[in-house]
Formats: sequence, structure tokens, C-alpha cells
Amino acid sequence: MRIRISFTATQLFEKTGIVDIYSVSGCISKDFTDYINFWKHNGYWFFDSPQIIQQIAKDHSIDLTGTKLFYYEMYNLEFHEDNEWKSFEPEASFTTDIEKPNSKNLEGYDIVTFSQGNSPECSPLSCNLLANVVPVNKHCLLSSFDNAYQLLENGKFQNSEPGPYRILAVYSVS
Repeated sequence: MRIRISFTATQLFEKTGIVDIYSVSGCISKDFTDYINFWKHNGYWFFDSPQIIQQIAKDHSIDLTGTKLFYYEMYNLEFHEDNEWKSFEPEASFTTDIEKPNSKNLEGYDIVTFSQGNSPECSPLSCNLLANVVPVNKHCLLSSFDNAYQLLENGKFQNSEPGPYRILAVYSVS
């Protein structure tokens, strides 16, 4: 889970119907803080529960006004530049005990780079403006897992950012 400040799309994505960016990466939609410095994330470099995020905000006087909570489900394989799908595991030195939300709303799918193998980096849909040439929804996300998978297989993300690439389902949580 993560709290994001969703970016309002303006001139970046003309004629696409995008109204805001729900990207997993922090390039355009910023994190609520530089959370890695608090070392409360799990082995996927996200948070296990909203309570952890709220406690960080309280302890460090971080205002969460204007933020939105997202829950992510990550496909268990990542796509490498040699056109192979390979498995990956969460970083074993961090406890990973993810609390699933009682209520979540699927917003779409994002493809995110993990060149360092740990934390999410870029989402080429928004960071590299691929949403101007690949059909996305109003949140700059893909409509289906199958679509994301096929775009990777067909080389649409090739040369956008260094991979590997991971597919994440993006859910908003109220």
C-alpha cells in the first residue's frame, strides 16, 4: 500500500482523456514523503497496511490532506529486456505481511521498472509519455492485465526505461 498525491494531467497528455495520474512510480505522482528513509516498508518496498503510513505521518508531522491511498497487487513474474519472464521475490531482510483492504476499487494496470530489483522506479506510461501512443484510461493506466502483458511481449516498452518491468494492478482504497 502507498499513499500518493495524484497528479492532474494537463498538457502532458493532450487528446488522451487522461484526467489524473495514478502511476505506481513517483516520477509524476509523488509519494506522500520520502518514505524509504523511515525503513517501515516491506520486502516489495511498499507498506503492509494503511496504519503504518498513518503512524509515519503522525510521528513526522506529515499532512496527508490531498493524498489518495492505493493498494497494489504485483504479478509474480517480471519481464526482462531479453524477452523472458522471470520470477522474483520480496527482499528477504524485510518483513512482508500485507494486509488486504476490506474494500478496493480496481483502477487499472501499470507497468513499472525495477532496474535495481527493489523499489519501483519509472512508469513509462506516464514518465515517458507512452500514454500518448498506447490506449489508457482516465488515470493513465491500462485496462487489463492481458493488455499490459501483450504490450510488453510486443516490445511497446522497449527502449523507454531500463527494465525489468513488472505489472501491477492499481486499486484505490477509501
